[in-house]
Amino acid sequence: MQPKVDSRRPVRKGVWKCKSCRKQFTVRVGTIFEDSHIPLYQWLSAIEFLCASKKGISAHQLHRMLNITYKSAWFMAHRIRYAMEQPPLVEKLQGIVEADETYIGGKSHGKRGRGADNKVPVFTLVQRDGDARSFKTERVTAKNLKGIIREHVDKESIIMTDEFLAYKGLKREFAHHTVNHSQGEYVRGKAHTNTAEGYFSLLKRGIIGTYHHVSQQHLDRYLAEFDFRYNSRKVEDDIRVVLAINGTKNKRLAFGW
Repeated sequence: MQPKVDSRRPVRKGVWKCKSCRKQFTVRVGTIFEDSHIPLYQWLSAIEFLCASKKGISAHQLHRMLNITYKSAWFMAHRIRYAMEQPPLVEKLQGIVEADETYIGGKSHGKRGRGADNKVPVFTLVQRDGDARSFKTERVTAKNLKGIIREHVDKESIIMTDEFLAYKGLKREFAHHTVNHSQGEYVRGKAHTNTAEGYFSLLKRGIIGTYHHVSQQHLDRYLAEFDFRYNSRKVEDDIRVVLAINGTKNKRLAFGW
């Protein structure tokens, strides 16, 4: 005689049943943890490592520290970066906002900076004493850069840039001040892009020193990671971890190896 099974009981600890649809679920459903066989305590450890490390932590290091496969560590790190992405329709940047661009890619001979081969342009807006927002761009044209500025910067803000021609004409829409780097001018009163340059130094030290190589396909998520850490720089590590965990809700990331 088979023992009677109570259908009201969950199949295992941590499984719940929805009163509305009568389906069973766990706390992982609807988060970056869904369909993952990695224990939650290892997920939380990985989030803490990425939040506490100023220059990031590689998948190889996660693989060694958590005693999981490299493939699982790589997958895990990208899901956490996805959780760190800023939500859509966030408030626009205000006050003094610096705009600048840099180039990410492997080392190559020849021209550096604007016009360099095999490098991906990254455009960043940094509000002084505030947040940073970074964007992978196909080309650093006036149309592309001004479009990003219009979408993310309040009309009453003051824009600080260098003399790059793509920024020409911003004075018709914003208060706009420039410094002429080609003439050796880096600061003129309050006009400078040193805050953005400081952000780029953190980004490049992380990519060159920790990740070594970042593909164009996944660059957006690495930018989200560095934006997240920069934007939460004024809080303690434990608060930053909580902010990252809050970003795991209602997000799924599925892609092939």
